[in-house]
Amino acid sequence: MVEEIIRSTKPKMAEAINALISDLKKIRTGRANPDILDAVRASYYGTSTPIREMASISVPESNVIAIKPWDRNVLSDIELAIRNSDLGLSPVNDGTMVRLVLPPMTEERRKEIIGQVKKMGEQAKIALRTTRGEAWGHVQEAEKRGDITEDDRYRAEDELNKLIGEMNREVDRVVAEKEKEIIKV
Repeated sequence: MVEEIIRSTKPKMAEAINALISDLKKIRTGRANPDILDAVRASYYGTSTPIREMASISVPESNVIAIKPWDRNVLSDIELAIRNSDLGLSPVNDGTMVRLVLPPMTEERRKEIIGQVKKMGEQAKIALRTTRGEAWGHVQEAEKRGDITEDDRYRAEDELNKLIGEMNREVDRVVAEKEKEIIKV
């Protein structure tokens, strides 16, 4: 019973870490990263479509993202979507593709972004603690019903504490890695 509760808790915790990693990919660092465009959607013949599904995205230089749509008729739609997004970038439409030149980040902006990254890490840790709390509740219910013994409850508590410690260290590692990436000029 205890093993089943722990086994069902691990994927939920891993999901929280994967969500953090996915969110961190969208944050701009010193280098051009096409993942920052994942949330941007453009009108594609009347349908709101992710840019990735209507164009090829490449990084020809460390500070340039090139977006080449498969259909040239949507160039202006892509340009408009990027202008209206919260990326704060000015797209350049040359008639065949849209280029995004990422300006160098100031020290102040880097610190702001690092603050956002740390906040996202804390939110991931809160999600982990919530998942642990749910699992602990299931363990306590099982003990009240008589499905597990007091020793099983102590063992489950120990295993849950080890698991949450391991997952928190993983969150710290992911956040530290992203901080290094942001600080690197």
